[in-house]
Amino acid sequence: MIQLLPPSTLLRYVYNELPADEQLEVEEALRHDPELAATCADLLFAQRTLDQLPREPKPAVSERILAYSRSFPASHPA
Repeated sequence: MIQLLPPSTLLRYVYNELPADEQLEVEEALRHDPELAATCADLLFAQRTLDQLPREPKPAVSERILAYSRSFPASHPA
């Protein structure tokens, strides 16, 4: 079946950002469109995978950034 939902609607569904009536429409579409359901499953998998990634830089990266910033002369307000 042809996917009639815009990708943004499917993403909002995955992130649980749709109003109840739109959510029901998406779920109905997912029941009748195996290709759309597979796309939704891929998005859910990607979301869960990304949620498991660290969200802070490694200490060495932070230190390199700070060292670089220290290489500039301090500016003083006029």
